[in-house]
Amino acid sequence: METEAGLLQGGVFEMITGSGPVVKAVLFILIFQSLLSWAITIAKVLQFRKAAKQSEEFQAVFWETRNLSRADDSSRRLSAGYVAALFSSGYRELTHLLQELKSNGRRVEASDLETVKRSLERAELEQSHRLEKGVTFLATTASSAPFIGLFGTVWGILNAFHGLGTAQLTTIQAVAPGISEALVATAIGLAAAIPAAIAYNYFAVALRHARESMNRFEEEFLTVARIELVDG
Repeated sequence: METEAGLLQGGVFEMITGSGPVVKAVLFILIFQSLLSWAITIAKVLQFRKAAKQSEEFQAVFWETRNLSRADDSSRRLSAGYVAALFSSGYRELTHLLQELKSNGRRVEASDLETVKRSLERAELEQSHRLEKGVTFLATTASSAPFIGLFGTVWGILNAFHGLGTAQLTTIQAVAPGISEALVATAIGLAAAIPAAIAYNYFAVALRHARESMNRFEEEFLTVARIELVDG
C-alpha cells in the first residue's frame, strides 16, 4: 500500500511539473487560493470562537448586574466580543448624551435615546463587517476554483489532441498522458473549492447568529437604559 501511495504521489507530481505553462499557471492560482482559504478559515474559526465566547460571558454579566456602569468595566475586559463592542459604543454615546442634557439642565426623555440607538446600529454594522472580513474570499474560491481548474483541463486536453497531429501513432497511449496531466487541474480545483465552500457555509451561519445576538442585545440595552434614566 505504501508503495502504491508513493507511486501515485510521484505520478501526480510528475504530471504537475510536466504540464504546459498555461496549466502550470492555473495550478499555481489554485494552490494559492487553497492555501489562502485554509489560512483564512483557521484565523476566522479562532476569531469567531473567541468573539462568541466573550459575547456570551458579557451578556451573562450584563443580565446579572443590570447596571450600565458595572457592565462597562466588563466590556473592557471582554472587548473581543461583538456584544461587548456594541455595548461600549452605546454606553459612550449615552454618557455623551447625559453630559449634554446635564449642561442644559433637563432630564432624559425617551426620544433622546434615538441617538443611542443609531450609535448601536452603527456599531452593529462595524462588527458585522469585522466578522465578514475574509469570508467573501472563501465564497470566491468555492465558486471560481472549479471553473479555473476546468479551464486548465480543457486547455491541457486541447494540447494533447493537438499533439496527435504530429504523432506517428494515434492511439490511446499517445494521448492518455496529456489528458491525465490536464485532469489534475480539475482535481486540484475541486480540492480547493470543497473546503472553501464548507467553511463559507459554516461562517455564514455563525454570522447570522452573531447578528441575531447583537439585535437582541440592542433592544436589551435600550430597555435597561430607559428603565434607569427615563422611568427611574
